[in-house]
Amino acid sequence: MMGHAGMAATAVRYLRSVGAPTTSATPATTPSSVPPRPALRAVREDERAPVDQATFRAVLGHFASGVTVITAPGEPGPAGFACQSFASLSLDPPLVTFLVARTSTTWPRIARAGVFCVNILGTGQDELCRGFAVSGGDKFAGVPYVAAPATGSPRLVDVPAWVDCTIEAVHTGGDHLIVVGRVEALGTDATAAARGPLLFHRGAFGRFDG
Repeated sequence: MMGHAGMAATAVRYLRSVGAPTTSATPATTPSSVPPRPALRAVREDERAPVDQATFRAVLGHFASGVTVITAPGEPGPAGFACQSFASLSLDPPLVTFLVARTSTTWPRIARAGVFCVNILGTGQDELCRGFAVSGGDKFAGVPYVAAPATGSPRLVDVPAWVDCTIEAVHTGGDHLIVVGRVEALGTDATAAARGPLLFHRGAFGRFDG
């Protein structure tokens, strides 16, 4: 498996290539049942979205999701951002995924690190989420954290669960990037988990009453 430096180099090379039309031919060794990867290109000015963006957001907002903070080590300080689009991807090998906007100013710092930690937030951590949702500034000011065991990424104190990962792959997905991480370590905090998850639904935070 590639080391952290190799993961970072792969991610940076990918980021530099984003936006350039690319065509991948199907290798001779690829099974005939697997179609060739389509060419990547930017959306042209004369192409219109199939649905209104406001309508798209309003409808998809009915899907309640959990809330996480993705963090990574770096210089001069750690990087992090709030993220709803996190999910488990594979059990064997253990993989997770999250989506990040291609315009994100935090993502390049995470890509350079080649590693990240998913901090799963719980009930009552609304303000913590809001702090990491803004752009710029020191998001970690006053936020206690320790180093995650495998990658050294910031593991926020008092979160219900955390997942420590190395970057496995990065794919394009419209105006977002699909980041796949290989799980190196993970754990829970029983006390924090007992308070329940932090949920996001139709533009507002909520809680689960089970």
